[in-house]
Amino acid sequence: QVHLVESGGGSVQPGESLRLSCQASGNLWSIVVVSWYRQAPGKERELVAQSRYGGSTYYSDSVRDRFTISKAADKTEVFLEMNNVKSEDTAVYFCHAQGIKGVPERKTNYWGQGTQVTVSS
Repeated sequence: QVHLVESGGGSVQPGESLRLSCQASGNLWSIVVVSWYRQAPGKERELVAQSRYGGSTYYSDSVRDRFTISKAADKTEVFLEMNNVKSEDTAVYFCHAQGIKGVPERKTNYWGQGTQVTVSS
């Protein structure tokens, strides 16, 4: 089992920056990919940024060149650096981790409780 706890959300003005953190604990050895998702009111949860250990990084078109995902090598922390935020970035942001273990391989998804980000002037 993996436990994820987000922090760092809050209210900011357009153009400002914010850094989200995700603290991970538990069976971290199984984690192969970490992600940040967000869900705005009335909308579906969407993938914002994703990073694979030893692999590639992905950003959605809406945040590319503004947001940066980073992670600790020991898998205990994941960050989302948000720069030049816009009102449309307002949402609850969720930390996600996927673990793989067993033969045959079984994927397990883990979610944090979410942290609110509000961008408003």
